Amino acid sequence: MKTVLVVGLGNFGMILAKHLDALGHEVMAVDLNEEKVNEVLPFVTSAQIGDATNVSFLKSLGVNNYDVCFVAIGDNFQNSLEVTYLLKEQGAKRIVARADRDVQAKFLINTGAEAVVNPEKQMAKWAARRYTSDHILDLISFDGKYQIIEVSAPKEWIGKTVAELDIRKKHGINILAFREEGSLDALIKPDDVFTEGKTMLVLGEDKAIHKCFHT
Repeated sequence: MKTVLVVGLGNFGMILAKHLDALGHEVMAVDLNEEKVNEVLPFVTSAQIGDATNVSFLKSLGVNNYDVCFVAIGDNFQNSLEVTYLLKEQGAKRIVARADRDVQAKFLINTGAEAVVNPEKQMAKWAARRYTSDHILDLISFDGKYQIIEVSAPKEWIGKTVAELDIRKKHGINILAFREEGSLDALIKPDDVFTEGKTMLVLGEDKAIHKCFHT
């Protein structure tokens, strides 16, 4: 369990706070809007109405006690920059900020954010790959070079074993797990057979995955 501060309760911040709580983390949510604070209160450990660009208010939160601070402000970039700077100044251990454009991301990183999230850009990339492929069911990208995807086996693989196909050597990808009827099996064995209805979690470089699964 981690202690997390979420500043900004727009759509992104609200969903983020609820998911963090569902994952078992201790969440403090902050926003200027009383209605939004009241809305999120049943789902988080605590919530406060306040202006995070106010140094005194931010100090009262004890930001250096949180494992992660999310700056989820989406409607005022100037405020995002100010809050990011103040969090860093107050000794925040880790700051993750939201940005809507690449240039905003650069400013936030330079101001003190360790990482930047662009929800629309990342979702657009995911949707483009997910819904233009006949095989991919889900995917996660890393560093613009690697991916973990959930994919159904190509027809020519059905009935064959992992050892027969020698996937790692021939295709340069690694099978992390199989999923069948909702159950995940991460203990991959050489004699495991590819069958209809069985999907797999695969790790590899973008190029290798594209070539193997024609994505």
